[in-house]
Order: sequence, then C-alpha cells, then structure tokens
Amino acid sequence: MRITVLGAGSWGTALACLLARNGHQVKLWNRTEEKAAQLRHDRENKLFLPGIELPAEMEIGSGYEMTSGIDYLIFAVPSNAVPENAAAIVPYIDPGTVIVNVAKGFAPNSQKRLSEVIRELIPGHPVLTLSGPSHAEEVALNLPTTVVIAGDDAALLQEAQDVFMNDSFRVYQNTDQIGVEVGGAVKNIIALGAGILEGLELGDNARAALMTRGLAETKRLGVAMGAKAETFSGLAGLGDLIVTCTSTHSRNFRAGWEIGRGKPWHQVVEETSMVVEGVYATQATYKLAQKYQVVMPITEQLYKILYENGSLQEAMRALMTRAKTAEE
Repeated sequence: MRITVLGAGSWGTALACLLARNGHQVKLWNRTEEKAAQLRHDRENKLFLPGIELPAEMEIGSGYEMTSGIDYLIFAVPSNAVPENAAAIVPYIDPGTVIVNVAKGFAPNSQKRLSEVIRELIPGHPVLTLSGPSHAEEVALNLPTTVVIAGDDAALLQEAQDVFMNDSFRVYQNTDQIGVEVGGAVKNIIALGAGILEGLELGDNARAALMTRGLAETKRLGVAMGAKAETFSGLAGLGDLIVTCTSTHSRNFRAGWEIGRGKPWHQVVEETSMVVEGVYATQATYKLAQKYQVVMPITEQLYKILYENGSLQEAMRALMTRAKTAEE
C-alpha cells in the first residue's frame, strides 16, 4: 500500500515506522520544511520519539502534494489541527483514498467528532478511526499493543486490519465509530484528573474512583450521542482509560500532575512539547454534556478548574459531597 502519515509527532512517527515495517510505501508529512529537513538528516525524531531510527526508505516532507497518489491517508495531527489540514488537502487527495483518523478529541469550535469533520471537508472518502491503549513510545519499540479500527464498512475494516497488523500490533474491528471516538476523547479528561490527584497526593483509592466514575460519565455521553454502551468496556473505552490514567508516558496525566502540584495550566501547556488534548477536550465535552443534557460531574469540575479559575480543593469537595445516588 502507498500510505502518507499526516503529522510527525510521536504517534504519527510511530505509526509511520510500524507501517514501513509492514512493507508499505510510507511518506511522513511534517507541517514545516525545517522540521522535515531535520528528520531527513537525522533519521530520528529527536523531539518526539528519540532513539527510534526512521527507515531509510521512508520519504519525509512538508508539502500537501504528499497526499496525492496514495491508498491510505493517516490523520495524525492534533485534534485542533484536523479542520485546517483537512481543508488544505482537498485539492490534492485522489478519489478512493481511504482516510484513517488517529487523533483523539473533538473539533475545537463545533464539538463535532473528528470523523464527521473530515467527512464534511473531504466528501466522498471513507473515514475510519484507529484508537485504543497505544503509547507511541511502546509501539515504536514493537511492544505488544492492541487497538480497534472503527467504521461501517466490514470489507474495508478487514483491509485496514491487514494494513496495520503485525505480530506486535493487533487490531480488532469495531462498527461503533461514535463510541470509539467518544471514548478516545473523554479519557484524556479523566487522565488530567488522575494526574491532578497524583499531584495532590490523594492516593490510589481516589484515582480508582475517578477512573471508574469517569468511565461511567463517558459512557453516558457516548450513549446519548448514539454509541453502544458495550463499546466503553472495550479497548477504546476501559483499555485506553487505564493506560492513560496510570502511565507517565501519558502527556495528559503528566500535565495533570503539574497542575496538581500548583502550576497554572496555561504554563503547563506552554511548556509541553506535545498537545495536551485533555485541556481542549474538557471544554468541548462540557458543552456536549450541556447539549445532550448528560450529567458529567468530573468533567464539570475540571472545566471549572481550567476555564473558571476554580480551586482544586473546592473541586474535590464538590465531587465528594454530591447528593446521594445509586451507582449507575
């Protein structure tokens, strides 16, 4: 297959290396020619994925013409950059090219799912979603990883499995694209919260409760948006939540830890080389919860911390003193 990976962050770079190892003809696109030239020279992404050698046969560049003449286009740019890049490639992409989005979040202004945004801006192309517990650092090292590929075309899902799968990267099919996308976006919010708890040194009990109740409110929102409840017990729900809330590989967890230790979130974001998706997902998800009239107390408190200057202590008090209710 001829494949272009749009985005040379840690995840895009790791996937480009994986696809090249699978025998595909791979191009890696970066948004600036300066960075692309550096990658070509070093054959290593020293900023985002140090220590991993980029295959010699991999083409690296910065022009949108790299999206022409290919079979698969992998969207690996941050969620807030999806609309801009989708619009930019319209003059170049060929009919029949399959698009796979691997970013996790919602569109920044419309709160739409990313596959919706891509379909609207690049009509006529199938759009799949790859998601699940998958730290780029581990995928690049060929450590065992299992994810899902989501869409509504069974034959295409099977083909995509063949494109990505190898003996260290297992891919399952999933027809619930809404659930897969919601799970991937909202888990970043819960990971921020888990990091804050760690920064506040509030213990393992609190983190377990946050993850469990966070999954419950993620499922409530997903079902309200049309997802299947069972999706959130799978890799794109529970699986991704576990890995993002418990690992120092997680930029959202690390950012939350910094916030919990007292650093302003704006400073944390500025000092982080990669996009902290949970910060932006919190705002979008808070608005979606209001739109669909879904109770999401953890998301609500994180929104107050990030966007209304709420205190961490008051957020914990509000969560722990909510009205009595049954577990759902």
